[in-house]
Amino acid sequence: MKKIMTFGAIMLMAVSCSKGFADYYPGMLPMDEGLTESGDKFEEIAENQFIHVKDQPVSTFSVDADGASYAIMKNYLNNGWKVPANSVRIEEYLNYFTFDYAEPESGKKLAINAEVGACPWAPEHKLMRLGLKGKSLAESEMPQANYVFLIDVSGSMSSENKLPLLKKSLITLLDQLNSDDRISIITYSGKVQKCLESTPVSEKKAIKKAIESLSANGSTNGGEAIKMAYEEALSNYIKGGNNRVILGTDGDFNVGVTSTDALLEMVESYCDKGIYLTALGFGQGNLNDAMMEKVSNHGNGTYFFIDSVDEMTKVFVNEKSKFVAAVNDCKIQLEFDGKSVKSYRLIGYENRVMSNEDFEDDKKDAGEIGAGQTITALYEIIPENDYAEGDKVATFNIKYKNALGEKSETLQMNVAGYSTNSENLNFAAGVAAYGMLLRGSNFKGGATFTMAQELVESSLTFDPHGYRKMLLEYIGKASELY
Repeated sequence: MKKIMTFGAIMLMAVSCSKGFADYYPGMLPMDEGLTESGDKFEEIAENQFIHVKDQPVSTFSVDADGASYAIMKNYLNNGWKVPANSVRIEEYLNYFTFDYAEPESGKKLAINAEVGACPWAPEHKLMRLGLKGKSLAESEMPQANYVFLIDVSGSMSSENKLPLLKKSLITLLDQLNSDDRISIITYSGKVQKCLESTPVSEKKAIKKAIESLSANGSTNGGEAIKMAYEEALSNYIKGGNNRVILGTDGDFNVGVTSTDALLEMVESYCDKGIYLTALGFGQGNLNDAMMEKVSNHGNGTYFFIDSVDEMTKVFVNEKSKFVAAVNDCKIQLEFDGKSVKSYRLIGYENRVMSNEDFEDDKKDAGEIGAGQTITALYEIIPENDYAEGDKVATFNIKYKNALGEKSETLQMNVAGYSTNSENLNFAAGVAAYGMLLRGSNFKGGATFTMAQELVESSLTFDPHGYRKMLLEYIGKASELY
């Protein structure tokens, strides 16, 4: 996904159109800026503020299909460490999970739904949930894959939870592919090397042998390697296929193209050529999360963090269809009804905020949604005094492309407020409350770990692979640490 909006523009918008947290949660102090002692690098997050509808009735942002932030949280808590506040991206906590959303209508690749209900941490407020789902694909419908494995084999990748786990992950993915899919392997450390020419998966033994032979040493020439990987993907491009670079690294780029802007500009240059990017982060102590997220955001990509064999199984087996984009450049725009809503706040998605004009501009890049993948977003709403149940709250608009380079299609629905929360809303509220507590959010209101636990426990009817139930374990770990 290409650059959407500068940090300065976001802050200008916040200053001109919003009120601070103290206006809505009086008596609370601003959140302290947290620094990670582990050596991992996280981009500072400036939380979205409440915005008055009379000042700005329209809110626009890009979808985010990543799940890395949640997996990083698991890794920290499993090691008995507190979670760095700036590692907590609540949109990624929400989108780590699959929600119980209906499939798109026949002939469509995207479905949307929405609801408004009670806000558990601020009873005088309302909570609006937006839901999206990409069309699911049967095994027989999966497009042919042209994957380039771009593997960091520098010295920083030598520990057991880095290159060895990465190699296991790639072999696991390989075992899920069809015989006519193709794999190339490029490695980088002090030098960049093509270890395997594009090879059909029918020659699985040769591919596995190449993966198993990888070892870690040297510095990290990541920039040159990324360029070579994209060129390899282009030279073996499959029309109508899933052409994708899969980058596995701890995110440490210290030789070659190290300027962030230069690296991102290079990645962006390949976006319009139909090449997707999946970034896989490994390990702690040297994880450059900030770089990994930026690279994936600017490259039609998604970012996952692999902390264990269980996480590897989730990404590469249980949810492998996410590697196929169902829709592209997906943007959300809400137009709030000033008769019902006084103010609103988008929870998370801070680095996905777009200018309202970008919604109509098909040249503005936005996020991809994988096949069968669900995307969830939350707005906290301060209703007008005369708001009544059933009143219209907002118009929910979506723009997306069925394929890169095509003209956008539009979906729209009116959103009204009701008093009873669905399991989907309760679960999303529990996840958001948990994320705000880990962040030490200025907007957490009356949220507690007990509240988060109870909301999740009330929402376990739909729980593919048991990931919702596993969240309860991490809420328990966090409540003991904080």
